[in-house]
Amino acid sequence: MTGALRRITRLGRTEMLLLWRNRTAVVTAVLLPIGTVWFLASLNLDAGGLSAGAFAVTGLLGFVLLYVVYYNLVTTYVARREELVLKRLRTGEMTDAQILAGTAVPAVVVTLVQAVLAVVAGAALLDLAVPVNLPVLLVGLVGGIVLFVLLAVVSSTFTRNVEMAQISTMPVLVVCMIGSGLVLPLQSMPDLLADVAAFLPLTPVVELVRLGWLGTTTGADPTGFAGVFGPAVVPLLILLGWTALGVVGMRRWFRWEPRR
Repeated sequence: MTGALRRITRLGRTEMLLLWRNRTAVVTAVLLPIGTVWFLASLNLDAGGLSAGAFAVTGLLGFVLLYVVYYNLVTTYVARREELVLKRLRTGEMTDAQILAGTAVPAVVVTLVQAVLAVVAGAALLDLAVPVNLPVLLVGLVGGIVLFVLLAVVSSTFTRNVEMAQISTMPVLVVCMIGSGLVLPLQSMPDLLADVAAFLPLTPVVELVRLGWLGTTTGADPTGFAGVFGPAVVPLLILLGWTALGVVGMRRWFRWEPRR
């Protein structure tokens, strides 16, 4: 276990250095989620009964997963595959899982840092309460990271080169932004559409984050620590289902060599 962590950390440190040298990737990872949330907050959209600040800040974590974890990792996996980096790494002592995990380290670190900053900023600047149920919040965040790493791995399979990543990732980005409660709350959608949107991959993550932080996903009175567990069951099961599908897709379709 110690050796595995050391190898993952070593690869992750290299990937972090490469990320820092790529100014476009840094802007995408750090500024784009914040800028998107600021823009949406300025439009005064329906927040589904939540305060505008609570809706925007909790939604920020969803945008971080889409931009930092999903989009950046699709481009990273594709670039490393086409440059034969992944193929060379497989000839060493690292396992396939360690290679994929080590490559994802920068995205995971940036996501966790932004999550901490979001909680601090929400409490300091927007008078949001401390998380009602921190374990549920962490389950939603960590589960979301794992899921969108897996989705990035699967999406990279169908992405021929880095330039095509802007197109191949578009369906997931657009559908999740519109239908997962980041731009419009599910309560404002027609019933049938809301039922479908509840099963999108990002929706259970957003619901678990809001339940864990605010104690509610709507304008209803927040519940306490114990009261959050009941409403969290369904989103958790959906999240686990998507994660299982992601694992199956990764094992079946991921490509380690360039597409020709």
